[in-house]
Amino acid sequence: MKYILMMNTMKAGQPIPDWPAKDFQAHIQFMVKLNADLRESGELVAAEGLSFPDQAKLVRAGRDGTPVTDGVFPESKEFLAGYWIVDVDSPERAYQIAARASAAPGKNGEPLNMPIEVRPIMSGPPPDMA
Repeated sequence: MKYILMMNTMKAGQPIPDWPAKDFQAHIQFMVKLNADLRESGELVAAEGLSFPDQAKLVRAGRDGTPVTDGVFPESKEFLAGYWIVDVDSPERAYQIAARASAAPGKNGEPLNMPIEVRPIMSGPPPDMA
C-alpha cells in the first residue's frame, strides 16, 4: 500500500536554521542516505523537498476558468517542507520510515523529532462512488 509521509517543520517566515555548516551538511546527508536506502529497498516512489511558503500561492478558478491567485501566507504556524511517497507492506512499516525521518539530525547532531504526518494514499474512489 502507498503512503505519503509529510514533513512539517519550523514556522513559516523563519529563515533556514542558523546551524553550523557541518550540522546542516549532516542533516542533508542523512536525508540523502534515507532516500538511497528506501530506493534500494524498492519502497521509495517519490521524495521531494518544497520551497518556503513565501513562494506559495493559493489558486482558484475564476468565473471564466482562468487562475486567480492569492497569497503568500507566511503567518502559517508550520509548513510542509517535503514529502516521501512510499509503497510498503503495512502501516507499521510506513510509521518506521516516518520515525527515522523524524529523527534527522539538527544543530549539534541532536535529533529534530520533527512531526511526520503519515497518510494512506487511496488508489481510487470507493467502488460505490465510481
